[in-house]
Amino acid sequence: MKMTNYRLQTEIENINIDKTEWFKNYVRQVLESNKPYHAKADYIGLSIKELDNKISYISDDIKELQTLKKNLSNAKATALEATAEVLSEYGIDRLDGTAISSITITPSKTKTKDTLTIINSEELIKLGYFRVIVDEDSVKEAMSTLEGMNEIDKFVEVGVIKEETPAKIKVNFRRNSSNNQATELLNIVEQQAA
Repeated sequence: MKMTNYRLQTEIENINIDKTEWFKNYVRQVLESNKPYHAKADYIGLSIKELDNKISYISDDIKELQTLKKNLSNAKATALEATAEVLSEYGIDRLDGTAISSITITPSKTKTKDTLTIINSEELIKLGYFRVIVDEDSVKEAMSTLEGMNEIDKFVEVGVIKEETPAKIKVNFRRNSSNNQATELLNIVEQQAA
């Protein structure tokens, strides 16, 4: 693993549109130097190759971080739902704290979502509701008017899908709290020792 950057690599990393002339002058100095032509080519090529390596390394890190973020988000959502379920089992709807104001349970919610099932797409196409296939957006728009609904009602079926969001806990932090995690942990340890 290369531990130091080539100067050209550093200059490329810090280049911006306003200072390209300075960079061009540096490249000119490299080309006009007394070094052999193959050393100049290697210097320029390897500087750019190192940037490719950094970009690839960062891209891999971003993928790992995105995966980690997704896993942590899923874990948090699961923990919030599971904690809400356990608190509900004990009949607790609010739990007050010292570092935080309280933990409360948000009620479960049910969302509804309209669905549209095309029964006879050929008739809808004849009526002008199509792109290359049936234009579902136009059909939905037409269904919002009485005239459109009368015209196409026999060719579509409207349904409702329920999506339930389970109850979760919500951590309510105190405003203007000077407490931090280390202080709170120290206080808890001191209370347990007493």
